[in-house]
Amino acid sequence: MSEKELYRQKMKARFDELMADIDKLKAKASGASVDMKLKLTHHIKEIEEKVDEGKAKLAELGNTNEERWESVKEGVESGWEALKHAVKDVSAKFKE
Repeated sequence: MSEKELYRQKMKARFDELMADIDKLKAKASGASVDMKLKLTHHIKEIEEKVDEGKAKLAELGNTNEERWESVKEGVESGWEALKHAVKDVSAKFKE
């Protein structure tokens, strides 16, 4: 298996884990006060949009040739970092 494919699989697993975290946030939001629920729902929707962008980057990675995949990898990495921080921020807001 190529390095590119191993990386794609690793990142897909990370996105899947993040989606599980988002599902947990949704469950917590459903039991929150109305104001908190509105706030969290808005933030969760933004995160889900970023997840979609990340999945699109992963798909792009799968379609790139071996020479070009390193440049696409950078986009996947930056998207992953942004998502990870966004989920942490929303989790922190829920605890407020």
